[in-house]
Amino acid sequence: MSIVLIFASFVLYITLKSLEDNVVYFLSPSDIYEKSNINLNKKIRVGGLVKNNSVKKNETSINFIITDLKKEIIVSYTGSIPNLFSEGKGVIAEGELKDKKYFVADKILAKHDENYMPPEVNKALEKSN
Repeated sequence: MSIVLIFASFVLYITLKSLEDNVVYFLSPSDIYEKSNINLNKKIRVGGLVKNNSVKKNETSINFIITDLKKEIIVSYTGSIPNLFSEGKGVIAEGELKDKKYFVADKILAKHDENYMPPEVNKALEKSN
């Protein structure tokens, strides 16, 4: 009986540990600025609005600013941009922080209709006002 309990505990621990390693946390630019011990090597999601007049494209990459109307973070991304990505609209970028002002994304998620705002982005914007 005790061997089964030990084995079940071990399996539960391994399962929870693997889930923890795969969780991607969502932060607004204000959340990033406020955190004193932010991990620069951990994958996170940064969300907010694409700041107007901030999108700069070249042949291989795009740079833009995500804002929560209080703080901003510069985002650099190489890859295909979703068709619905545009200035003034909600966006979530997934990747790694290089510092509290610069984020390198490996995935961009954009809203999918005129009225939709990702819940995390909507909460962050409400919190910043």
